[in-house]
Amino acid sequence: MTTPPLPGELVFEAPRRGKPAKHLMDLDLAARKEAFKELGLPGFRADQVSRQWLNRLSDNPEEWTDLPADARGTVKEALLPTLLTPVRTIACDEGQTVKTLWRLHDGALIESVLMRYPDRVTMCISSQAGCGMNCPFCATGQGGLQRNLSTAEIVEQVLAGARALERDEIAGGPGRVSNIVFMGMGEPLANYNAVIDSLHRINDPAPAGMGIGARGITVSTVGLVPRIRDLANEGMAVTLALSLHAPDDELRDTLVPINTRYPIAEVLDACWEYVDKTHRRLSIEYALIKGINDQAFRAEKLARLLEGELVHVNLIPLNPTPGSQWTASLPRDEAAFVRILRNRGVRVTVRDTRGREIDGACGQLAAATVE
Repeated sequence: MTTPPLPGELVFEAPRRGKPAKHLMDLDLAARKEAFKELGLPGFRADQVSRQWLNRLSDNPEEWTDLPADARGTVKEALLPTLLTPVRTIACDEGQTVKTLWRLHDGALIESVLMRYPDRVTMCISSQAGCGMNCPFCATGQGGLQRNLSTAEIVEQVLAGARALERDEIAGGPGRVSNIVFMGMGEPLANYNAVIDSLHRINDPAPAGMGIGARGITVSTVGLVPRIRDLANEGMAVTLALSLHAPDDELRDTLVPINTRYPIAEVLDACWEYVDKTHRRLSIEYALIKGINDQAFRAEKLARLLEGELVHVNLIPLNPTPGSQWTASLPRDEAAFVRILRNRGVRVTVRDTRGREIDGACGQLAAATVE
């Protein structure tokens, strides 16, 4: 069901550039069955194709031996158009971090990243082409918003990574995607309906979805309060990650401009409501920027905001974007920030930054390609 804007809510309307072709992943299972009936095929064929596409990770109709041969081409032609075309793929970390730049049907560019760790494989995916939040230290934000992605365009990023793992195309041997983070290009909650639908495709059991557990899925936001509250009522206990980046409104107004509409106290109130309803720990994303937000007094302020709550702080050494005036904090300042939070009982880790040598900050590869 489409979620309309709430009274008084700012609406970040993406420019209309023509919709991508209808795709099977835009449809829930019931709608897929109806679409198959419109093609003159029995509804149960939708279950079979869904299992092939989402669970067996087969995008080759010739492999779908549970379908009649004459139906395979019909389904492919009508419901499985190509949505993502790879433009460039680059790797680092001995081939275990792979970043892909995709071109969409209208020429828009998006990025996804596959990161392999000893105990998991994480896909970082985009929800918009560009971003309208205008955070000045973010490469994506500097490029502005082009448009929202469709549900299928979001899901196909996950499937592309899953297929690459299944086919032993990623260093480390065949594997499975276990974690999804909506931390690529765009503000996920500004594309709310498509993101919620994509969560169902990722989380729902077969044949409706991929069956990836909610505990392995993280949705990031800069703090769109009405949508945080909507997400709390969706019945999917995914992890919510708040891109905070400053503990005081004065600085956050500059670093995260939406803060002028939804200030810190209001955002955190909505987040604590989310935690209460889902019993999931809130993740705080905090990019450490040299001389801007990494001072000891700001660590103390952050600790006062968070102590005693079900929360974990991810400190992120800033990956500078080309031409940026800001850079990562000095190691001694980062260490002091961590020590202050831990001394106040706040759980904190410094993120293992992947992909610095491959334009790792989201949006950098797209920007370089456009230039």
